[in-house]
Amino acid sequence: MKLLLTGSSGWLGRFLAPKLSAVGHEVVGLDIAAGDHTNIIGSVADRPLIDQIFGDHGIEAVLHAGALHKPDIARYPANAFVDVNVTGTLNLLEAAVRAGHNRFIFTSTTSLMISETVRAGRAGGAEQAFWLDEEFGPLKPRNIYGVTKISAEHLCRLYHQLHGINVAVLRTGRFFPEDDDTLAIPSGPNLKANEFLNRRLTVEDAADAHIAALDAMDGLGFETFILSAPTPFVREDCAYLIADAPSVITRYFPQAAALYKQKGWVLPDHIDRIYDAGKAERLLGFRAQTDFARILDALAQDRPLPFHHDPSYIPPKETP
Repeated sequence: MKLLLTGSSGWLGRFLAPKLSAVGHEVVGLDIAAGDHTNIIGSVADRPLIDQIFGDHGIEAVLHAGALHKPDIARYPANAFVDVNVTGTLNLLEAAVRAGHNRFIFTSTTSLMISETVRAGRAGGAEQAFWLDEEFGPLKPRNIYGVTKISAEHLCRLYHQLHGINVAVLRTGRFFPEDDDTLAIPSGPNLKANEFLNRRLTVEDAADAHIAALDAMDGLGFETFILSAPTPFVREDCAYLIADAPSVITRYFPQAAALYKQKGWVLPDHIDRIYDAGKAERLLGFRAQTDFARILDALAQDRPLPFHHDPSYIPPKETP
């Protein structure tokens, strides 16, 4: 199948493009920055360019992973987020409908689910961790990134309703390689390891989820999926996780505290949100391969950690 992959030079794109090619797809990569898997330099906000790509390359389906992200808030004005994240998505949907496509994959974000109330967690008086699945709401994004991504999701829903195109919205948890831009303690790898309990997945798993969605699109309709490593917790744990996360973690993973101590790491003292990725497993047959148990196994066996950590990573579009 001839696929248009937007964001092909980005962190996800550089893993997703070769995986798509490996299973037999012909990938046309579009990005504003050059990259190994990018054929066309340009923006999704450029409607004439999108129309030209569809006409010249016979595109049969779209995987729309290109976007401005949360760290870009410090670099770009609000209207740039609207242009790329909203207008760009509209351009692709209109082109896909006009071309008669029956599948469209939109890479969204769990960030749009995090209101100021959720973000405040225990500090804001929450008495239990928030259990975040696809039914969680009302959604009140706290920044321009979240607002534009939820607006793009609404466009996807509308175009399914109007034109019947199958759409999978993939709300990905964290998979960026760089350090958190708001938290410095615990350290980067320690924080990332902790997040596999409740809100992170590897970039390789994120790429595999897109392929699973592409394969499962026939008759899907419009569906939204949370993507994250499978959490070991259940809803009944939520009150205990906000009060004393280490005791809950130890119940599931008795070896965790000792392994962390050997590494000089710390377990989270509380967990304020849990991403439930069960729907993706039920409807797409996708389950992330890397979870907290695999991280503990790597620590126990003194093997490299099964996720990327690169505090010096700079997105290609920001590289001079």
